Amino acid sequence: MSYTALYRKFRPSRFEDVKGQEHIVTTLQNQIKADRIGHAYLFCGTRGTGKTSIAKIFARAVNCEHPVEGSPCGECESCKAIASGVSMNVIEIDAASNNGVDNIREIVEEVSYSPAEGRFKVYIIDEVHMLSIGAFNALLKTLEEPPSYVIFILATTEVHKIPITILSRCQRYDFRRISIETIVGRLRELMDREQVQVEEKALRYIAKTADGSMRDALSLLDQCIAFHFGQELTYDKALDVLGAVDTEVFSRLLRYVLERNVTGCIGLLEEIVMQGRELTQFVTDFTWYLRNLLLLQSSDDIEDIIDVSSDNLLRLKEEAGMLDTDRLMRFIRIFSELSGQIKYAPQKRILIEIALIKLCKPNMEQDYGSVVERVRVIEEQLENGVTIAAGARGYAGEGALGSSAGAQTVKERPPLPKAIPEDVQAVVDRWQDIVLSASMPMKQYLRDAYLSLGGDSRLLIVVEDGLASDYFLRQEGHKELLEQMLADAVGKEIDVTIQTVQDKETFELNYVDLSQLIHMEIEEE
Repeated sequence: MSYTALYRKFRPSRFEDVKGQEHIVTTLQNQIKADRIGHAYLFCGTRGTGKTSIAKIFARAVNCEHPVEGSPCGECESCKAIASGVSMNVIEIDAASNNGVDNIREIVEEVSYSPAEGRFKVYIIDEVHMLSIGAFNALLKTLEEPPSYVIFILATTEVHKIPITILSRCQRYDFRRISIETIVGRLRELMDREQVQVEEKALRYIAKTADGSMRDALSLLDQCIAFHFGQELTYDKALDVLGAVDTEVFSRLLRYVLERNVTGCIGLLEEIVMQGRELTQFVTDFTWYLRNLLLLQSSDDIEDIIDVSSDNLLRLKEEAGMLDTDRLMRFIRIFSELSGQIKYAPQKRILIEIALIKLCKPNMEQDYGSVVERVRVIEEQLENGVTIAAGARGYAGEGALGSSAGAQTVKERPPLPKAIPEDVQAVVDRWQDIVLSASMPMKQYLRDAYLSLGGDSRLLIVVEDGLASDYFLRQEGHKELLEQMLADAVGKEIDVTIQTVQDKETFELNYVDLSQLIHMEIEEE
């Protein structure tokens, strides 16, 4: 006999078996007991919350010969026929693949025939939002005034796509996401039945990952058990199978961010990638980790809400005291925005790297939270005896801050040279064509670069500190490729020096701006 997946094997067969939807179950049971059964129902909610299961139980209950407190008895011929899928009284339709006008017209024609046995013909239309406008219109009149022996149950995960004319003709039931505690209780009950040893912490993590879906929780648990078949399923094994990251890694990452250690953050991300972890889940889990820190800062009696071990709770409390609320809110905002971007992004790792650099370097952003963070960094460095350079602005990074012994002063704008070497002039003349011939991301970095002249009449290409400087100075081959592009453009080898600045103002105060000598607007393609 072939193996049956857990979510199919333990699909509820009675209303009493349904977990987490008591408000809907009670209403339907009362309708059956009072014989006040409606003609059209709309079940809406996220995946795996029990819409189709309750629809099937309801279809059996209304046709059951001996219902027990509104639930099907499971013993009569009608219950057995519907459970085995051979009853002509229950018709299930997948609207995702049967969404045309002709499909609905077939239903409308069938509705005119009364059931051969039993009280009701029940039509369960799953993913009803996939129906075309023509199909909805064909269904409209029948849905409003069906024969007394017909019940329609429409199920959908996207209720906003259903026309208001359909909504107004149905009793609407909103299915809630199932709580972590309810999912854990159900998983524990089923594992005891299956005689499988599973660590409680592993069940809680699986329940949290399922995001309110009982079906997803059972599928994830099935996957973990299969990978470690015959062994106890521990928390670490569940993390390994699901491609998740332990909270200790989040603690290390947060401490790197607080130290503004970009190299440490990128190195830790490299470890996560090499371990084959799922990056989308990593972003979600780290955001959740930051959320736990915010809750600890917001209340003293929050331990019951935060689902972590006592050891991890002590570490969270320590870290919650290491940063202020405004800074933590900025971290959460950046990673929340990342969560929305990363799901369908082809280069997930690059997006995460940019977000981590933003956390470490608030000068990359201009919003209020980043400005507050930059001021905090400056105050911190002043307390440590660092003197702020006159005229420096933005983030207190390299080139913007100096020691008290060598404080920088405001410089006048350097004068333009009376003569420019011929090869440098040639590069300036052809700069627009050179930039347009480059491929991404070099093209974008060159668009934002400044051209200047060194003391030895060498060409200086000045880029802002961050991704551009890392690209040319820390990643091998990119500077050499740029030099080759310049040589191809002007017909002779060009010695190039790459230098970095914090912002445009710093460049204008310290370098000759060759763009004043020639029009250098670079148009977007």
